[in-house]
Amino acid sequence: MSAEATNPDARPELRRRGRTRLDLRRLGRAALQGPTPRDRLPDAISHVAEAHRAHHPDADLSVLRRAYVLAESSHRGQMRKSGEPYITHPLAVTLILAELGAETTTLTASLLHDTVEDTEVTLDQVRAEFGDEVCFIVDGVTKLEKVDYGAAAEPETFRKMLVATGNDVRVMSIKLADRLHNMRTLGVMRPEKQVRIAMVTRDVLIPLAERLGVQALKSELEDLVFAILHPEEYEHTRALIAAHAGEQDPLPRVADSIRTVLREAGIQAEVLIRPRHFVSVHRIALKRGELRGSDFGRLLVLVGENADCYGVLGELHTCFTPVISEFKDFIAVPKFNLYQSLHTAVATSDGEVAEVIVRTRQMHRVAEAGVVALGNPYALPETGATADGREAEEERADPTRPGWLSRLLDWQQSAPDADTFWSSLRAELAQDREITVFRADGGGRLGLPAGATCIDAAYAQHGEAAHGCIGARVNGRLTSLASPLADGDTVQLLLSQDASSGPAPDWLDHARTPAARIAIGSWLRSHPDGGRPDPAAPRAPLSVVGARGGGGNAVVDLPDAPVRLAGCCTPVPPDSVAGFVVRGGAVTVHRIHCPAVAQMRALGRTSVAVHWRATADCRVTLVAESFGRPHLLADLTEAISREGVDIVSATVEPPTEQRVRHRYTLQLPDATLLPTLMRAMRDVPGVYDVSRA
Repeated sequence: MSAEATNPDARPELRRRGRTRLDLRRLGRAALQGPTPRDRLPDAISHVAEAHRAHHPDADLSVLRRAYVLAESSHRGQMRKSGEPYITHPLAVTLILAELGAETTTLTASLLHDTVEDTEVTLDQVRAEFGDEVCFIVDGVTKLEKVDYGAAAEPETFRKMLVATGNDVRVMSIKLADRLHNMRTLGVMRPEKQVRIAMVTRDVLIPLAERLGVQALKSELEDLVFAILHPEEYEHTRALIAAHAGEQDPLPRVADSIRTVLREAGIQAEVLIRPRHFVSVHRIALKRGELRGSDFGRLLVLVGENADCYGVLGELHTCFTPVISEFKDFIAVPKFNLYQSLHTAVATSDGEVAEVIVRTRQMHRVAEAGVVALGNPYALPETGATADGREAEEERADPTRPGWLSRLLDWQQSAPDADTFWSSLRAELAQDREITVFRADGGGRLGLPAGATCIDAAYAQHGEAAHGCIGARVNGRLTSLASPLADGDTVQLLLSQDASSGPAPDWLDHARTPAARIAIGSWLRSHPDGGRPDPAAPRAPLSVVGARGGGGNAVVDLPDAPVRLAGCCTPVPPDSVAGFVVRGGAVTVHRIHCPAVAQMRALGRTSVAVHWRATADCRVTLVAESFGRPHLLADLTEAISREGVDIVSATVEPPTEQRVRHRYTLQLPDATLLPTLMRAMRDVPGVYDVSRA
């Protein structure tokens, strides 16, 4: 926007290869020559018209002429810091988008994107002249005034812009092109301001370009930021590239070999050499140390159909030696930013290793321009044609609400202030991969950043209701809430019915998404004494002990011998049991399938016949496994009491990973109550298993 100025001589080595550098001074003079006859386009936007017609041959350019006339007249007299007329900036931004294939509405809004912010033009005027769509996009990219928001103006502007992007992704397309032109022309700014703008570009705009799939803008932005924030590494990389330019490049020879192989196989394909940009060369140098000649570029193979991609792959892996570790299939499993390609690397007979990307021409267009290549994604004509007139081969992916954007729009509403939003936004955008997990109830899927845990899944699915989450099953197995999730996992989240339940303070250590962290932090601030005890703190087992009985209603065929029911298996009528004489002459009674029975027989213990009295009461020991939460012990003892069962003793072990183990010895008035009692204990929120000891 208006903050940066043009510097045509700044870092010429970063200019995009193949792009004709426009003479912005000449265009500026043309812009000041006054209105153009209505029967032709102004000379100043002829480059835009040419680029636009290359992608959209039937586009109506009259609306662009009207937008240019309004932009030029409203910006007339305004100058950039380097001396060019200000109209050169919206022209350059619009040309960037036109070269990416943006449709007419986007280009119209791009020409006008600074008018409401920097001139007397109002949104009502834009709406009256160009319609609601253009008005919405222009409003979305218009900055908030510092006089109204102070230091919060920048984060709140981004918040406003991202909310608008949720309704129309073209808002962010214009912002990215706007930032690219400003970064190209940043040389006249003070060094400290260059660094500040470059850091925001690195932390926010480049990740957004990646998520929207606009690789052409992302790559150039990365190089421009690299030059400002890491000048020494940039100069070293520039020297490496310059030195390579004077050496023999092995990639043309490998490309010729691949062309020959594909031609003989009858596959029509175009094989191109794609030089790596500066940051890519720098990363390869860090990864491999000494660079090979083939590391300065990659080979791109373009074909017509998806099936041809795999045909090319088969020929490459048959006629050359594949480097299996470098193979990735982003066609079968596209990236979350719409990117599709096959990636591989092959070694030739003379030992040269070349990385190869295989994609269709349509995939290539989307890989370079991302959502910009989708035209107008919000209205598909009834004829089935796309916005640029081509027939839609398949249902178009809607880029308006990808997983990351939906999450962002949800949690930003809970961000209490601009600082929290700004820091959370940077943390969200720092996650460069996504995973998909599935709900166990068949309710759909959840998109989460890589490294997300069950806590993040809980807040993504249930919002603030996740405060009462007490556990999770991942792929059918119980696990702690801190467990990280993997792509394709099935997650079942267990919620407490206790309204007073809340997150533990250590949840913040395991939450990865801003939505979860903001919600947890808000609850903990409003409940300063409501956090759970530190599970790492040592605690003695809690015991509630009553009068202990002996053999209950078990009768043994050994007169006057004391009888004990074994604590390891706690037999009750009508269990099949066995008795064994132990030290002191006492008889211990076990269930017949108890492992101790085999041990007793192996030790030669004397076996004694046992039968049950006719009385129905009995004693049993049950073990309850649960997730820790407040009032759990009280709820369990209340459930036991409601069944008319007496607690002889109870032991609660200290929590481990938020899991608690309870052991109860109970006196039942009737052995037939045991199944009902165990079901009642399992129904207590947080209890996931009850078994006999």
